[in-house]
Amino acid sequence: MYGRSTQGYGKVLATLLVRPDEIMLELGAGGELLVARLRAWLSALILLLPLVNAAGGGDVDETVIGLAAAVFVNIMAQVWLVLARGGRRHHWLPFATCTYDISTTTGVLVLLALGDRAAGMNSMVVWCFYLVAIAMTALRNDGRLTLYAGLLSIAQYALLAWTLFATAASPDQLVSVDYGTATVANQGMRLVLLLIMTLLTATIVYRMQRLVELSGRDGLTGLPNRMWLLQQMPHVLDSLRNGGGSLTLVLLDLDRFRLINDEIGHLDGDRAIRHVVALLAQGVHERERLIRLGGEEFVLLLHCPVGSGWERIEQLRRTLYDRPFQPGRGADLQRITFSAGLAAWPQDGADLSALLGSADRRLQACKREGGNRVMARDG
Repeated sequence: MYGRSTQGYGKVLATLLVRPDEIMLELGAGGELLVARLRAWLSALILLLPLVNAAGGGDVDETVIGLAAAVFVNIMAQVWLVLARGGRRHHWLPFATCTYDISTTTGVLVLLALGDRAAGMNSMVVWCFYLVAIAMTALRNDGRLTLYAGLLSIAQYALLAWTLFATAASPDQLVSVDYGTATVANQGMRLVLLLIMTLLTATIVYRMQRLVELSGRDGLTGLPNRMWLLQQMPHVLDSLRNGGGSLTLVLLDLDRFRLINDEIGHLDGDRAIRHVVALLAQGVHERERLIRLGGEEFVLLLHCPVGSGWERIEQLRRTLYDRPFQPGRGADLQRITFSAGLAAWPQDGADLSALLGSADRRLQACKREGGNRVMARDG
């Protein structure tokens, strides 16, 4: 039991530390923009805090410090908002803004501590912005960012508290009429709260990553699905436009598979699909993709010219024909075949819709000629 729990925690940590896939990064870019807008609104509200403090008879120096900090964070909030509108152009932006949010909170606490040590450690209003900064990482869908934010908050606040305790000339410097007494115990509790918030937010991010992963994966085979293809194809084509290279899209459909499925039953039909996927996957190279659109229809994204793509798919067709599927005990072998239409980028289409249209036209021509064939050009 303990070993399984340890493995489970290790899997969660590994998922959080790995670079998110393209879907998560795209969602994270939208989350960064949302955070930037939220930061701008919160920064505007922060302007009210020193005014409320002054109206309540607060210390003048503290009010001035608060007002100066509020003006600074409002200026920076607008800068981050402009950068966030660039989408994924600035890949470093989430870590930069996270560092800024946390370091700004620490900076304000340092300024408060210059006038009153206890204020630097017991100011609940300012300290809560550590929690806000950690919580907002959930909107970026990146577990690495959440763990970074939590560790940075804990490290900076622990260093601040240790410095203030270590440099206090007497216990009286840790006592304040407005903020009470700063003790090792209450500072320790704040560090524990930061850790709890980090773990809670990391759990939320992990859950979101799993949900997005499942929504972009086929439940039977684990392959990317139609949603993944629609989300990722624009990025695949952008990468080709910027870096060059070839792409062949293959639209592949199993011949008369519904009849086979009815004959051998749905359970063996599912096994047959996995049998086909295992063979097709042998022909997919690194960075290439095998996608299940649904039922018995698949798409392959091959990084090669259409002529080479035709040769590779033709070889897969022969391999599948030569390796029939064995259903349950006593059942006859099932020889499964497929038809495939190929489309080359950009000759046959500049976007996913056009490529699928060209590939489907050739696929249907294969079907009309009896199936079990591969076509890369219009007849």
